[in-house]
Amino acid sequence: MTDLFADSEPRRIGLGPGAVLLRGFANDKAEHLLEALQNVIAVAPFRNFVTPGGHTMSVAMSNCGNAGWVSDRSGYRYDRRDPSTQVPWPAMPDVFTDVARRAAAEAGFDGFAPDACLINRYEPGTRLTLHQDRNERNFGAPIVSVSLGLPAKFLFGGLTRTDKVLRLMLEHGDVAVWGGPSRLAFHGVDVLKDGVHPATGRCRINLTFREAL
Repeated sequence: MTDLFADSEPRRIGLGPGAVLLRGFANDKAEHLLEALQNVIAVAPFRNFVTPGGHTMSVAMSNCGNAGWVSDRSGYRYDRRDPSTQVPWPAMPDVFTDVARRAAAEAGFDGFAPDACLINRYEPGTRLTLHQDRNERNFGAPIVSVSLGLPAKFLFGGLTRTDKVLRLMLEHGDVAVWGGPSRLAFHGVDVLKDGVHPATGRCRINLTFREAL
């Protein structure tokens, strides 16, 4: 394992081929992102999905855009409708799309057109184990991940679960982008430590943009 510390890192950090961490990239839009998020979750509240194996995920989730990532006993997939209400997911706010496109372009992926945003809410004690994002139809497009609220330790590995893993502390406003040779890199989030952030309270919000359909 390799540990990288925020106080000694440059603003732009390479994670691997086609993968970069953009420190503070979304700081100037963070307040607007969180305001827009409130409108999304008013229509599609956070919920804890169940895995195909019957395990309830500890991280609460919602979605916006043309499709949303969902999980239940029948599998992982994208669905155009919220399974809780059978109505379409809320439209992706313009500020979401703007930040995602600009971050992708900064990382070298011009023309990114996200049609899905998975929204994760981490509370102290929750985590996301190493996994790959494989349910999207277009692996040629990157993943763009925006961190808001409490700091969290991001785990970023290689194309196999046993590859070396970088461990980086993500702060409010940081954006990670991975695509190209790193598009299917294993990644996750270590157990979130307790704390209170002035923007989000006792939680971390993660916005993950994809070209899903």
